[in-house]
Amino acid sequence: MNKAVFLDRDGTINEEMGYINHISRFVIFDFVPEAIRILNEGGFKVVVVTNQSGVARGYFDEQLVKEVHKKLIEKVEQAGAHIDGIYYCPHHPREGKPPYRLDCECRKPKTGMIQKAKDALNIDINRSFIIGDRYKDIEFGYKAGLRPVMVLTGYGRGEYMYQQKQWQRMPEKICANLLEAVQWIIKQDEKNN
Repeated sequence: MNKAVFLDRDGTINEEMGYINHISRFVIFDFVPEAIRILNEGGFKVVVVTNQSGVARGYFDEQLVKEVHKKLIEKVEQAGAHIDGIYYCPHHPREGKPPYRLDCECRKPKTGMIQKAKDALNIDINRSFIIGDRYKDIEFGYKAGLRPVMVLTGYGRGEYMYQQKQWQRMPEKICANLLEAVQWIIKQDEKNN
């Protein structure tokens, strides 16, 4: 079975701008291709998991989500790295119209996207991590059986400064950004082998 690192998208991979409702608003952090290449070299599957309820809310269409992910894949591949899977949830339980207005199993914090990736890529959840910039990503990670790491990009710094007293559990590690988080994960993996 394969070990994996699941990545939240907005605020972790790219600058947090609210809803990415135009391709020009999708600005990937400079360190992302290197971070993903390090995970590839470390034998980790790299999987993006992201809620994109802007589709259900009518802020943009699903085709834009696909264009954004195509841009991400191209940028990463130009640096000699690759993403093994991208899973997104376009639904919202209370807003929009069918088929997007749906109380689905894929919307985080439900674990449907993790389950799909696990089955498709033969992932060992017990050897896998999740990296995100929100406490809800940390809760989601624990719920899915992953080891959660929080980054201080996106919403991370503000949530850590002002909300951590309300957190049920702390992330396993807090890092400045995705690259630092990946370097920590590689060290953890080396200790376990």
